[in-house]
Formats: sequence, C-alpha cells, structure tokens
Amino acid sequence: LEAIPALVASGKRVNGLYRLMGSRLLWEEGLQKIGSNKGAMTPGIDGETFADFGPEDLDPIIASVTAGTYDPKPVRRVFIPKGKGKRRPLGIPTRDDRLVQEVARQLLERIYEPVFSNASHGFRPGRSCHTALEHVKAVWTGVKWLVDVDVAGFFENIDHDILLRLLRKRIDDEKFIGLIGSMLKAGVMEDRVHTRTYSGTPQGGIVSPILANIYLHELDMFMAERIAAFERGKVRATNPEYGRLAGRIQKQRKRVTMLRAKDNVDEVKVAASLAKIQTLLPQKRSIPSRDAMDPGYRRLRYCRYADDFMIGVIGSKEDARSVFAEVRAFLTEALALTVSEEKSGIRKASDGAAFLGYEVRTYTTRQRVVRSRQGSVSFLRRPPSEVMQLHVPWEKVHAFASAKGYGDLSVLKPRHRSLLLSCSDVEIVLAYNAELRGFANYYALAKDVSFKLNRLEFLQRWSLFKTLASKHKTNVRAVLARMRTGQEFTIGYDVDGQPRSVKVWKLAHLKRDPATSSRIDIQPWTQVFTHSRTDWVDRQNAKQCEACGRSDVPCQVHHIRGMADVSHRGFVVRMKVARARRTVVLCEQCHWDTHRGRLPDLRQSDGSSQWRAACGESCTCGSAGGSGLTP
Repeated sequence: LEAIPALVASGKRVNGLYRLMGSRLLWEEGLQKIGSNKGAMTPGIDGETFADFGPEDLDPIIASVTAGTYDPKPVRRVFIPKGKGKRRPLGIPTRDDRLVQEVARQLLERIYEPVFSNASHGFRPGRSCHTALEHVKAVWTGVKWLVDVDVAGFFENIDHDILLRLLRKRIDDEKFIGLIGSMLKAGVMEDRVHTRTYSGTPQGGIVSPILANIYLHELDMFMAERIAAFERGKVRATNPEYGRLAGRIQKQRKRVTMLRAKDNVDEVKVAASLAKIQTLLPQKRSIPSRDAMDPGYRRLRYCRYADDFMIGVIGSKEDARSVFAEVRAFLTEALALTVSEEKSGIRKASDGAAFLGYEVRTYTTRQRVVRSRQGSVSFLRRPPSEVMQLHVPWEKVHAFASAKGYGDLSVLKPRHRSLLLSCSDVEIVLAYNAELRGFANYYALAKDVSFKLNRLEFLQRWSLFKTLASKHKTNVRAVLARMRTGQEFTIGYDVDGQPRSVKVWKLAHLKRDPATSSRIDIQPWTQVFTHSRTDWVDRQNAKQCEACGRSDVPCQVHHIRGMADVSHRGFVVRMKVARARRTVVLCEQCHWDTHRGRLPDLRQSDGSSQWRAACGESCTCGSAGGSGLTP
C-alpha cells in the first residue's frame, strides 16, 4: 500500500489491487469510517444497517470479494430537494456494497491523489469549497472575463466505457476494473422496480466522488495544456497616456531641481513648475499605469470543485469565446458530456458570476491613492485595480431565512416557529445557533458577510425570542429579562448535577479563516435537537442504565409506552406526545432486550426494581447473571 504513490509517480501502471482487496486492515479502516457516519443507519434495498455490524462480520464479505463471487446489488433511489422546486436523485447502496466501495475508494485514492491537479478541490483530503474560493480570491485579480460552464446532469451521464478506459491508463488489474464496472452497472431500485444503469455514477455512492474526479481529471489536464499555450508576456505594456504624463511630471521635477541649484533661485519659475506638477499628478492617478487590454499579455485561470468549474480570462472577449468553444468541444468529444447552454456563458468579471454559492466579481476602488508604511517610511501608493472579491448573494440570504421559517427578511418581520414548541429551551437555542453558525461559517470568506448577514441575524434572533415566548405563553420582554447575562443571552441546564449554559450565537463570534475540511460544505444536522422524540438534556444525563445499573457503556432514553398509537398523527402531535410520555435510561443491550420482550413490561410499574431483579435472569448485557452475548 505504501509503495503505490511512488509507483504512480514513476509513471508505471499499478497491478495487484484485487489482491490488496483482501487486506483486513483496509476493511477495518473502512468499517470505522462508515460506521461513525450518521448515514450508517440508512438502509439500502436489503434493509441492513451498521447497527449491529462489527469487525467479526467482515470475514464473509472479504471472502466473497477475494473469491470473485461478490455481486453488487442495485442502489435504493431516493430524492432530496435541490432548490427551485427541483429534486436531486440519490442512490443508497446496501451495507455490504458500501464497505466494498470504501475499500475500493481507499485504493483509488492512493493511486490518484498524487497525480490530481492543484486546480481540483472537490472530494479531496484537506480541500473544500473554501480552498477553491480562497484560490480564486487570491490569484484571480485582474481577470477580465469569467467563463461559466455548467455540465448538464454530470453524475447521471458519465460514460462507463470512457471511465473504465481512463482507469486502465494507471491500473493494470482487470479484476479490479471489472469490480468497478459491476458497481457502475448494478442498477437502481425505485418503487420495487429494478432499472439497469448504462451511464452515470449514483450520487450517494461512496466511490462515486473519486470516480467523478478521475473522469474530470482529463479536463484538468486539458486546461493545463491550454493555459500553457494561451499565456503570453511577462508584464503588461505601459499605458501610453500614463507614460506621457509621467514623462512630463519627471521633466518638471528635473526643471525644479536645476532652478534650485542656481545661485539666484527664480522662485516664480519654481512655483510655476510645481503648479504644473500638481496639475498633472491627478491626471496621472486617474488612469491605469498599464494597458489593461495589452494584446501581448494574456493569462488563463481555472478552478474546479467536482463538476462545478470556472475559467478566468485576462484578455479580450474574443479570447474568452475561443476558450469557451474549446472547452465545450473537449467535454462533448472526449468525455461525452453536454454543456447546458442556458446556464453557461461568458460574463464580464466586474458584473460577477455565481460559483459555489458565492458571487465572484472584480472590484476597483474609487480611491486613487492610499497611504502605506514600510518600516519607518510612509508613502503614497495606488491600490490594485480589478481585485477579485467574494460576496454573499442576497437571494441566498432570503432563501435561507424563508427555509428556516425566521420570518420576512425584506421587512424584518420575525415570527415564531410552531414546530419547535415541543422542544426544550436548550434544544431551541442549540438549533437556532447551529443554523446561523453553519450558514455564516460557509460564507465567512465573503467581503460583505457582516453587512449581508446582519439583517439575517436580527431576524433569526427575534424569531428565537418569539418562539421561546410562545412556548412559555409570555412576552418577549420577559424572555429577554430571563436570558440576559451581561452583554450575552444564555440559557441554563444541568448535566450530572453541574450547571451549564448555552450562549445565543452571534456574528461577532464568527471566525473568518478558510476551512480546509470538507465538512464546511455540509449543513448542520439540527434534527438531533428538533426531530428527536427525547430531550437532548435528558440524553446528556443518560449515564447509567436503570435496568442493569451499568455506567461504563453508552446509554439511551427509552419510552416506557410506545408511540404506535399516535403514529398516524401529524409531526407536531407526535413530538408533543413523545416528550410528555415517561422514559427510562437503558444501555444499548437492555434497550434491545426490552424491545424483544426479554425484560419485564414496566408500563404499569412505578420503578426500576423489577428491572434489576429480572436483569440477572434474562438480560444479556453482561452484568449480574447475564452471558454478555449479543442476540
């Protein structure tokens, strides 16, 4: 495994990958990574999850893969909201298929990560949307045109034959490539109907992101060659008018020096020359020092995150048209992809374009000179023009406020959220905090993040206060008085008898540093606060099982009376009933035994003594007389 990157760097094709699929270390690492993911409990078409899957269960899967009898199952098709009323299809593989895909992904990552382009930022270790945007912000100053290329249905239209041919460029193992091919052609199960797949990789598959990067690596290489051929000149030519004015100013300064060098200084002539200099300086400062459209100077910029990429052109619009045509032809002819004509186009950089949820555009300050200091020397300098900036689109802010139910942002009219009224005060504050913090963290690189999100923060905070006031049937003034702690607003709770508190998050707490983790792209999972049938504070206090008394294992909160009688009711009613019903704290094993009828039914009981007495007879948690065996 350690030799793979060096082998790839030498230009040789890698073989023996299918044999490496038998390495138990890869499978255990894959199980640890997948099992800790919140999607581990999402079943595929066979209904299996990682709930009770351990390292000892890996052997049958490893054996079937190494023996060549493994056959991937179809993915379960689900849809998630995409925006503007559209839905994005996701394919959820089975539990075993996820493990096999993760092991294959680890091997592919060792092969391709050393050769991937620096312009690629999507689904790669140590890279994220923020690293892509930070690159654009730092390097793209001076860009005249933005070429925005949108690939129509990229993940659904990846050509399997082209992808497998690209894999063979670096992999000399037909059994491994055949395994990848079987994953691609496993098909989709939707409404109990199996549909074969002849193109594309399912979004939601573990191996799909790196296969997409391998596919578009060809575009990265094409762009690298195009950049080398396109770029011309070392520096822009001097603006002729700027040079003429600079020459006249220099001539007058020499004249002043000569006049002052004489024994009898003619102050009238000196004053006249200085006056000319003061007249010419504003004219010189009002025009660019370099020829912005110098045909002898061209640059091409390129940045890609998965299938979302943008090209920056320092040159003429005709140059931008030529680059756009060449990229479109390459995508169509070499990768069998279609460019969306509606969403693609050439934009003036000062007008901006959308990239990864941001608005990207150049800006030239109206200030002609700024005072700078280098050590003890202070001097005037001209600020750079056409500086690339990142901005928060207003439509994103309005859409976020609307989706979260904060109220009407256009008129700053907050409203309470009735869906949260059954949650505890702490859960409500934590949910509001996570939502705004996640949104602000993603847009932390924007120059106007404070200005744009200031209105959103106001609406979010007052929506929070109105929700708490509605929950307690009081007014906002009383809520503010109860929560105010100096300059902050806090809510208190107890864990293990120790007082704790949660602050209401505000924009002043925002850190503007770029995030290298890909988790910055993931929205906060606030359902743990807002959609749970048990209180978050109760779960924090669930440290000891009330059935067996163990405190050295994870515990859960169990409803003594089930929820089947209200399963047909609406979400608000189900949440309200669930929060009101009596609960007990159980370890995972006792919780399982309770649902399987191995522990006494306490719906008519008042305590846990009956549980303790029965634990030694029927519980398999490992305490008292239990055997410690997993059923």
